Amino acid sequence: SPGAISAPAPPPSCLCPPRNRPEGKVLETVGVFEAPKQHGKYETGQLFLHSVFGYRGIVLFPWQARLYDRDVASPVTEKSENAAGHGSKEVKGKTHTYYQVLIDARDCPHISQRSQTEAVTFLANHDDSRALYAIPGLDYVSHEDILPYSSTDQVPIQHELFERFLMYDQTKVPPFVARDTLCAWQEKNHPWLELSDVHRETTENIRVTVIPFYMGMREAQNSHVYWWRYCIRLENLDSEVVQLRERHWRIFSLSGTLETVRGRGVVGREPVLSKEQPAFQYSSHVSLQASSGHMWGTFRFERPDGSHFDVRIPPFSLESNKDEKTPPSGLHW
Repeated sequence: SPGAISAPAPPPSCLCPPRNRPEGKVLETVGVFEAPKQHGKYETGQLFLHSVFGYRGIVLFPWQARLYDRDVASPVTEKSENAAGHGSKEVKGKTHTYYQVLIDARDCPHISQRSQTEAVTFLANHDDSRALYAIPGLDYVSHEDILPYSSTDQVPIQHELFERFLMYDQTKVPPFVARDTLCAWQEKNHPWLELSDVHRETTENIRVTVIPFYMGMREAQNSHVYWWRYCIRLENLDSEVVQLRERHWRIFSLSGTLETVRGRGVVGREPVLSKEQPAFQYSSHVSLQASSGHMWGTFRFERPDGSHFDVRIPPFSLESNKDEKTPPSGLHW
């Protein structure tokens, strides 16, 4: 039911139990909860708290993704003999709404141990001295992860792009509307921002969600190198504490190569997933010398008693934008 929500100044509150509250911080009201939408989409300008990571954010615009959920049984199980599946069932994608959002900069330091806050990266122009763009505090959020709220604050989210993209209009609901700059930015960078496929699978109560993004192509030593970013979220749906120890990837390229990658942890970390902090999200990159391929693998987790178990990473395809678009633009603020 709707009611006032508070936040430790600075991080958001309602999802932070007292034991996680920073020492010496005082709760302050940030807004009033609204009923989550069971049907339909949230509008541009909708304020929300992230139900898993607890940060404050605002919706920029929605994306329609195809969600391939291996936890949902198909009426007819078809066998698919391919390099990635090895006889696994064919999974039909269902349309699902995700949102491009801005994260409140005040909350980024408090979620950095659980989720990377630079969720969008892509290759820059060839004549640009920086090879990679990273947009801080820009995330993709599933519809069910949004806890909507309202606020009377005319600048409720602190982010360098907030006032460039949105303006306050008290006659609207929500009272923040897109500026022309947001519409132009979305149109120009659509191929680099668009989220198309989401893959999900649960093993022993550990759910793995993978979102791949095509980043562009580079020419190197008279050959083409295609780059992708993939964002992975690990969620512990059980009360038992577990720790990620190893990763094991298989990367197949359309050129015919099959690469195996093993290593400790992910992005230099071995995150602990507990009831209090059940999720961890990170991004990484992969390159192929072919315009498409696919990846799959396992994460090895350790239980408190020292035993290990492997969690499947759902197979996902790496597809390039066949008609090469112009490189990202409009990012020099």
